[in-house]
Amino acid sequence: MEAAGNKGRVIMLRDRRSDHDVTNSVLLTRWESVWEIIHDSFTRLYPGVPLQLLRRAFEDFDTLFRGRMPGYLGCDTVYHDIQHTLDMTLAMGRLIEGHELSVGSEERLGAPRAILGIICSLFHDSGYIRHARDEAQLNGAVFTRSHVTRSAQFLDRYLHEIGMGATAHIARQVVHYTGYEVRIDQIRVEREKDRRLGHIMGTADLLAQMSDRCYLEKCRDRLYPEFVLGGIAIWREPSGRVVTRYRSGLDLLRQTPAFFRQVCYPRLDRAFGGVYRFMDAVFDGRNPYMVAAERNLFYLERVLEGERWPLLRRHPSCELAEPDALERSRRMVAERLRELRAEAA
Repeated sequence: MEAAGNKGRVIMLRDRRSDHDVTNSVLLTRWESVWEIIHDSFTRLYPGVPLQLLRRAFEDFDTLFRGRMPGYLGCDTVYHDIQHTLDMTLAMGRLIEGHELSVGSEERLGAPRAILGIICSLFHDSGYIRHARDEAQLNGAVFTRSHVTRSAQFLDRYLHEIGMGATAHIARQVVHYTGYEVRIDQIRVEREKDRRLGHIMGTADLLAQMSDRCYLEKCRDRLYPEFVLGGIAIWREPSGRVVTRYRSGLDLLRQTPAFFRQVCYPRLDRAFGGVYRFMDAVFDGRNPYMVAAERNLFYLERVLEGERWPLLRRHPSCELAEPDALERSRRMVAERLRELRAEAA
């Protein structure tokens, strides 16, 4: 099965590689591949605008997430890994391109806001990154409930460091469109274009996840462990009672169709104003992200009909800072589950 290409240059195949984007043409485990696409796009959209700061942001993202930035430890969240951020940032760049090609000159975001949007995308999950000083014994997933606020704080510091401090107040707000810590109608932005930027960012985050070739396996094997460590799957209330929302990774998958229909689609269509449609301008009238997302949902419902779990047989690599981070995460999850289940017994 093929989908229309980006300006006719790329196709989407059944044998899409697990570490590539929806077009099967961009490697998502190295920042250089995504930077090249966005550099070329922004060069066409904004001729003559210098992009050195944007390239630096890609390099700094890699330095932070791979554990080379002083004061921080590398990425160890198995679902929100390096590949996810690069996938989301690529989707963000494409949506910005589609937006700029589809609206009148007065409605365009413009280069400064577009550059800020890509930087926010690169660091939208920086809140999962641990501080070396006092968080070394933790896994980044423990910050699941607060990671967007932590990302906003990192962006504030970072933008001041690179000379973009005047935009930090925008970044602190729009990054919340990628999370659930602040209700969408309570995110405070001064300009409608900043709101549109936030809608594009939140859409890019959802599209990248929903369209991932291994989304179903990653929900089962990686998102569930993060939810355990983050107190989303199972947690202890102040009264001492242990509450279970997801009993296992399979139970999380059983509830995923409802999540698509009750959370994802309403966000995409209503809360974010349907900006996902701007992808059509990049891919000659077809949105490969939505096609892949809908295929994932269709396949999951087929699996759920008879609980045919062996159909979920992919084992994608995990792009983390350290090779043993995945195994260390599994041990921490197993220990946490033993503790909570013993208390609930």
